[in-house]
Amino acid sequence: MTTQSTETSEKLNQIKSEIAKHVVGQQPLIDRLMLALLCNGHVLLEGVPGIAKTLTVNCLAKAIDADFSRIQFTPDLLPGDLTGTLVYDPRHHVFTPEKGPVFANLLLADEINRAPAKVQSALLEAMQEKQVTLGKETFDLPSPFLVLATQNPIEQEGTYALPEAQVDRFMFKLKVGYPSMDEELVIMQRMAKTRSEVNIQPVLSLDELMQMRSTLDATFLDEKIERYIIRLVDCTRHPAKYGLDIERYVRFGASPRASIYLSLAARGNAMMQRRDYTVPQDVKDVAHDVLRHRLAISYRAEAESITSDDLLDQMLSTVPVVES
Repeated sequence: MTTQSTETSEKLNQIKSEIAKHVVGQQPLIDRLMLALLCNGHVLLEGVPGIAKTLTVNCLAKAIDADFSRIQFTPDLLPGDLTGTLVYDPRHHVFTPEKGPVFANLLLADEINRAPAKVQSALLEAMQEKQVTLGKETFDLPSPFLVLATQNPIEQEGTYALPEAQVDRFMFKLKVGYPSMDEELVIMQRMAKTRSEVNIQPVLSLDELMQMRSTLDATFLDEKIERYIIRLVDCTRHPAKYGLDIERYVRFGASPRASIYLSLAARGNAMMQRRDYTVPQDVKDVAHDVLRHRLAISYRAEAESITSDDLLDQMLSTVPVVES
């Protein structure tokens, strides 16, 4: 374990402590959000309302001392409400750019599936290219720039299905569940007040975050583990090659982004475990969050109540770590 790995782990623990002042439980969610920050990847959070998705993201932004914007997506939202627009100056007879809330380090896209296709298209450019076009000018977004989006899986009225091309841009899709009864008791005691303030102290600067990312890039990943990642992604496309009779449940498998994100996330997971090298378990630990939204299941799978996580369980237990 290197000195840099130790310092990174200590900083991450400080962030957890700050977030824990207001967020009870949800440790897997907090860990994955911090991993996404290290890996420079966008995150899609899926869960019912009221389970602290927005609060957790808000606390994380404050703990990092980053510029933070929150947009409540609605069916009448326009692209300009997100990216900004050109404003006419009658004194000088020119149009000047007025930047929108997307110009931030952390963008919380609340209930992202409520916005129509034009808004999703504008967000897609920001997510992929890290830039925004206003009129004839193109503006770079701040660095780092991450989109943390939430969506409600149980309500369909007034929502739009996210395009598969956009979903693929998210590094992780996280499923956020209910707290335990003991955790909910603490939540009630802490939050059942007429006024609740979020007082988070920044413990990590953006410069320190960028240094952590340099450490992640230097984390060792053996070629045997790289080939394991490739086999795992290939199994989502051609499961029969690996002896799995599940092709009728799969419409299409993961894109090459899955291989890239698995490599990044596995190294990031190793860093968070205070290691400067990656092991196969790191890949398995992050596989569901990286692959579940990239494995498109068929209508037959839905009819039989088979989820992408169920299929991934079979793949992870079948694909060999070492090629025979």
